[in-house]
Amino acid sequence: MAYKISDKCIACGACEPECPVGAISMGEDKYVIDPEKCIECGVCQSVCPMGAPGKDE
Repeated sequence: MAYKISDKCIACGACEPECPVGAISMGEDKYVIDPEKCIECGVCQSVCPMGAPGKDE
């Protein structure tokens, strides 16, 4: 299951350049992850100061 970015996102942009497959982009008010591109590597979660990316399990 692909990662999703929660409402904790403050749109700082730390995650976008770190995504190895370019799955992260700016949405209307927070960053979003394209589930078709996400490879579940967890890099976005490790660099986010707010812990916004995660998995809905």
